[in-house]
Amino acid sequence: MPESIAPTPSGLSDAEAQARWQQHGPNELPQASKRTAWRIALELVREPMLQLLLVAGGIYLALGDIGEACMLLAFVALTLVISFVQEARTERVLEALRDLSSPRALVIRNGERKRIPGREVVPGDLLLLEEGDRVPADARLLSANDFLADESLLTGEPVPVRKLPWLTSHGAARRPGGDDQPWVYSGSMVVRGLGMAEVTATGAHSELGRIGVALHQIEQAPPALQQQTRALVRTFAVIGISLSVVVALLYVWMRGDVLAAVLAGITLAMSLLPQEFPLILTVFMAMGAWRISQQRVLVRRASAIEALGTATVLCTDKTGTLTLNRMTIAAMHVNGQTWRAQETSAPLPEAFHALLLHGILASERDPFDPMEKAFWVLGQAQLPQQLATHAPWQLVHEYGLSTEMLAMSHVWQAPQQDGHLVATKGAPEAIADLCHLDEAALAEVRRVADVFASQGMRVLGVARARHDGPRQGGDWPAVQHDFDFEFMGLVALQDPLRPDVPQAVQACREAGIKVIMITGDHPATAKAMADQAGLDVHADVVRGEDLQGLSDEALKACVARASVFARVMPEQKLRIVQALQAQGHVVAMTGDGVNDAPSLKAADIGVAMGSRGTDVAREASAMVLLDDDFGAIVKAVQLGRRIDDNLRKAMAFVLAVHVPIAGLTLLPLLMGWPLLFMPVHIAFLELIIDPVCSIVFEAEPDERDIMRRPPREIGRPLLTRAMMLYSLTQGLLALCAVGLAYAWLLQQGLSEPQARAGGFVSLIAVNILLIVNNRSLHGHVMSGLLRPNPALWRMLALTVGLLGVVLFVPALSGLFKMVLPGALGAMAVVGALLGTLVFLQILRWFPVAKA
Repeated sequence: MPESIAPTPSGLSDAEAQARWQQHGPNELPQASKRTAWRIALELVREPMLQLLLVAGGIYLALGDIGEACMLLAFVALTLVISFVQEARTERVLEALRDLSSPRALVIRNGERKRIPGREVVPGDLLLLEEGDRVPADARLLSANDFLADESLLTGEPVPVRKLPWLTSHGAARRPGGDDQPWVYSGSMVVRGLGMAEVTATGAHSELGRIGVALHQIEQAPPALQQQTRALVRTFAVIGISLSVVVALLYVWMRGDVLAAVLAGITLAMSLLPQEFPLILTVFMAMGAWRISQQRVLVRRASAIEALGTATVLCTDKTGTLTLNRMTIAAMHVNGQTWRAQETSAPLPEAFHALLLHGILASERDPFDPMEKAFWVLGQAQLPQQLATHAPWQLVHEYGLSTEMLAMSHVWQAPQQDGHLVATKGAPEAIADLCHLDEAALAEVRRVADVFASQGMRVLGVARARHDGPRQGGDWPAVQHDFDFEFMGLVALQDPLRPDVPQAVQACREAGIKVIMITGDHPATAKAMADQAGLDVHADVVRGEDLQGLSDEALKACVARASVFARVMPEQKLRIVQALQAQGHVVAMTGDGVNDAPSLKAADIGVAMGSRGTDVAREASAMVLLDDDFGAIVKAVQLGRRIDDNLRKAMAFVLAVHVPIAGLTLLPLLMGWPLLFMPVHIAFLELIIDPVCSIVFEAEPDERDIMRRPPREIGRPLLTRAMMLYSLTQGLLALCAVGLAYAWLLQQGLSEPQARAGGFVSLIAVNILLIVNNRSLHGHVMSGLLRPNPALWRMLALTVGLLGVVLFVPALSGLFKMVLPGALGAMAVVGALLGTLVFLQILRWFPVAKA
């Protein structure tokens, strides 16, 4: 491996670099290939649901039913267009989010410094790293000066870690995170200092790349709704084909007309062909993705939409997900007084001015370190005049962090003055040591620091000293201990919680969704943040080392009771998600770092952060939050439940409406009446049913209790037996009402075209009533008319308009073999409508209607 290569000051030659590039390949992370239009079309055509639509359209085309065939093929085209638009939008946004070029790297080749694209870095290259650089590959530090790196993409911890050269720390463990290691990792950021490092791994062999490769080993089960819908389609297809054959044979036996028997069989097959089910699922998924995108959430896989409605657990990272991933000063302590940022918006009390100012003077003027940025942000807001006064001061000397002294000092000189000001900040124990505090003062510092630490804060001590000397400096003390420091106080920093998180967590709790925090941060920090977020933290915080030796069964018991996991490694996050799934939970997982990618892909709903999320995390996820808004997850869950509800309503309506259509195809044959339907009538009815169930029901608003009820039970089918019984009962009521109306019209002596027109209009009216009834199971049947849904009224107006054209345009009425039945026809329609309404309302009193 490259680790054994002895680096030379001249670095690699161009020829060596080219040979290694050929051997190891470009230094790029594994990425999914771009989804071309042909690839998207091929994937869609492979879907059984879309294949069924194509086959059905082909069958009608072969039968000569051009209208029905064109309608079905038009729906295929519409589905393709919607899917293309959604996929194109997703790819465009992800392309904008993705960093198209890997970070450029400064290397030594042929003895000269050379800036090259990051993808051209090879094992053995010598990297020159300085503050602000993103590390292009895994490497070991050969030399380093005051080197801090932000490895939050790999560890989830927002605080930078200290690095030491290989020769002084070559026994350190090789894992991201933790201080005093010689290893730097691809994707991490240098926030302070400079160093030279030898590249040890690139591309898929880096820590970043290994996680990406592991994603391909995670298998994902096919969406449950597709499996359920396929089963329904197969059942109805078998029933339809069987009954159509029986009807054709029965017609030949009873009436002896073979041609009419074939037409009757075709009509019944058309009435039972379950083409709406795949159409509903396809359109609902495509439109659901569009609706969720209005909440700034991109859906990459349709399976996530159906899973949203049944999610029972939300596993969330802390840094960048629950928090802002931006360190701020949360509290300060001076001489027994404590100031807390969240308790007041008033100006900073004067007693804390000097503490904050010297903390700023101990920081870089243009910092990369998030904690130093926090000092400057508060200082610019609270001490603008003092900062302006100190702006001309000159930094003449500095002391960096070391393993012997966890403190750093800046030596400043004011213009036209000989004395120097020394500002120092660091670990409270180190600052107390520099100040030579007595036992009582040291105990007080430890007490306050422990209080802040128990609240999830990072604590720093601040001190100052005076150094007499010439304006141009001279010989500086060798160590910081040689200064006479004065202890000034403690500063507590925290990555603050996102403002909307507590409300979102409460909404999840009301919706029966358990929220679990999984983080790589310190247990005390994790617990404090969980308390602020409103998570259930009655059980102890579980640490990653506690999970290390647990069996799968023990892990299941652990995740069942715990809500906070800290110091967790990427493979442990994956185990937690899989343990929850093994218990039957539908798991949503949020995250933004590469360390989250395996669990994001394994989860039923992987949700990546768009603004901060890494390429690997976004590619592994099923959904992407464009604004990193945790509250958007709850909105997406609400939309998922709405889609789940409306799917049930649409499929229940389809099941109900096919009963009178099929029954009225078969009933005249059994009773010796003239046939009510011919293929053209079924085609017209399908023209109404398809848009109603796919457009009107998709646009239905939320139910009142949508986020105050538990998720749909795991494994519970979309249409339960009780719901199917309720739908079939509705259909039987409609069949009886319309069948009686048709029989009455025939009994009154109306001609066959008049009776057919009366029966057909009665069926249309009853179908409209079934739409209203299935819009909601709450209240009166007609209360569904009060629920806002503009799509409903547009579709009803279109239906009435089309029916009017069929009845009043002679050419069409002749094609449909219908003649206006007059007053008797109107009475039949009203009677069928009122009779169905009464019995539907009675049906609502039975528990099965609420199933």
